[in-house]
Amino acid sequence: MVEVPLFTPVHLLTGFLGSGKTTLLRRLLNSPALADSAVLINEFGEIGLDHELLERIDADAVLLSSGCLCCTVRGELADAIKSLHGRRERGAIPPYKRLIIESSGLADPTPVLTTIAAEPVLRRHYRIGLVVTTVDAVNGEAQLDAQPESVKQAAVADRLVVTKTDLAGSDALEARLTRLNPAAPILHAATLDIDALLDDSATREVAGWFRAEAVDAHEGDVRAFSLAFDGALDWNAFGLWLSMLLHVHGAAVLRVKGILAIAGEAAPVALHAVQQLVHAPRHLPAWPSADRRTRLVFIVKGLDEAAIRRSFAAFVGHLA
Repeated sequence: MVEVPLFTPVHLLTGFLGSGKTTLLRRLLNSPALADSAVLINEFGEIGLDHELLERIDADAVLLSSGCLCCTVRGELADAIKSLHGRRERGAIPPYKRLIIESSGLADPTPVLTTIAAEPVLRRHYRIGLVVTTVDAVNGEAQLDAQPESVKQAAVADRLVVTKTDLAGSDALEARLTRLNPAAPILHAATLDIDALLDDSATREVAGWFRAEAVDAHEGDVRAFSLAFDGALDWNAFGLWLSMLLHVHGAAVLRVKGILAIAGEAAPVALHAVQQLVHAPRHLPAWPSADRRTRLVFIVKGLDEAAIRRSFAAFVGHLA
């Protein structure tokens, strides 16, 4: 029997048109480790599921032989998730402990994340999980040059999966992706550990955010940089500063990830934000390494790093 979590994680699978997103989704659906998953997709036929169907539950849902439940999105995303949730509560469909959403290749990921966090019914039962973005080794650089949506998809990702490496080299592309989003691991589809792809345990995630001692890179008008400082933070002062920053510049703050030393707390707090959307802070059981400093990684578009540093020092404390 599947144990339904108190807050079901919602993972977003995104990527530009032709980047291999649907191929990756097929692999997810075939993985025994993801059998207790529900997937929201545009249409069943787009990912060629017909030969895998075990049972058609209703007009909008099928149960695959792997155990995954697939539902089509008809109308608004919030309505689709609430309908799925209601059917799980009534026992009309098998229980699931994670939800995966496949987004359109042209979609900005942020509205999907905002839907989960802002809709009153959903936020009582669901939490934002991981954003997995596929990037095409053949066309990825050209898409980053020409398509703002492609840049946004890469910048807000928690995992970057480079596809079609059998057809083209990816060193230059991966260097650009690292400049865009240094906190996201870059994985190759050909050697991907599907079972571990959606593991979003907080301690595991945070340990990978700070692979370099200092982040300082830029790609066009998108810049990534890190802040690190000693001493414990006053949570209220920090919250006020971040709220004001995102209120004024939220559209230009593509991503913030951080681990915070909070006054009065022995263990750290993990912070994660996408534009004006701040995920619920997660209290870690322990520090992931011997480094006990507060550290933040920012990915911003057109903002001055020095101004952010000055405002932080004025509100919260001095940077190390």
